[in-house]
Amino acid sequence: MAAWARAVRGVLLDISGVLYDSGGDGGGAPIAGSAEAVRRIKASGLKLQFCTNETQATREKFVKKLQGLGFDISVPEVTAPAPAACRILKERGLRPHLLVHNDLVPEFAELDKANPNCVVIGDAAENFTYANLNEAFRVLIGMEKPVLIALGRGRYYKETDGLKLDVGAYMKALEYACDVEAEVVGKPAKPFFESALAAMGVPPQQAIMIGDDIVNDVGGAQQCGMRAVQVRTGKYRPCDENHPHVKPDAYVNNLAEAVDILLQQL
Repeated sequence: MAAWARAVRGVLLDISGVLYDSGGDGGGAPIAGSAEAVRRIKASGLKLQFCTNETQATREKFVKKLQGLGFDISVPEVTAPAPAACRILKERGLRPHLLVHNDLVPEFAELDKANPNCVVIGDAAENFTYANLNEAFRVLIGMEKPVLIALGRGRYYKETDGLKLDVGAYMKALEYACDVEAEVVGKPAKPFFESALAAMGVPPQQAIMIGDDIVNDVGGAQQCGMRAVQVRTGKYRPCDENHPHVKPDAYVNNLAEAVDILLQQL
């Protein structure tokens, strides 16, 4: 019997690399068995929340794409960085300069962006040009106390045509240039996982995180008191299994295998 799967009441699922690989003309390709695995989790009575660092689209648009790929998913079931960042910006009276993907800009529509007093950086993809990075640098370097908010700190992710640089690489460039430490809103930040757990109403010791990122998914969840499993899909690489600091509670070949094991414990 798998010890990691015992006494689980709630499941947190990463999306990219666990449910599907993004990219391509259709917006991505489902990983074999993942759509059925989601349906089986829901039918089992386990609580489920999707926990993603996706910042290339609004939650509504992102969920619509996933529904089109065959997934049973709704907007309230998704914990994502942009809405969390908007709450922080409003609470602190911050006016953001946005370095984000064009499709994410509507998430920030209600915020005052005149005379910015912080920079928000997400996975801007093709918007990560020298000119745009330099503009963000100038905003930060002109502040007495620079404020840089990052919608994640991933190093890379996988699309259907291969691995792609993620927001963390560009975040580090701005940190170095401006001598500032970014405030990370998405995974692996503890408050982000706590928000997803609160949405399920499940304590961390009764939850399992399933993800493909050894640091942000697995390490972040474990630091929050959860068990965490790494799938061998998405951005997974064999060298992850020798990571010097993060050791998953288990490895599985894919989400379908993880769900098989989980449901055997019910």
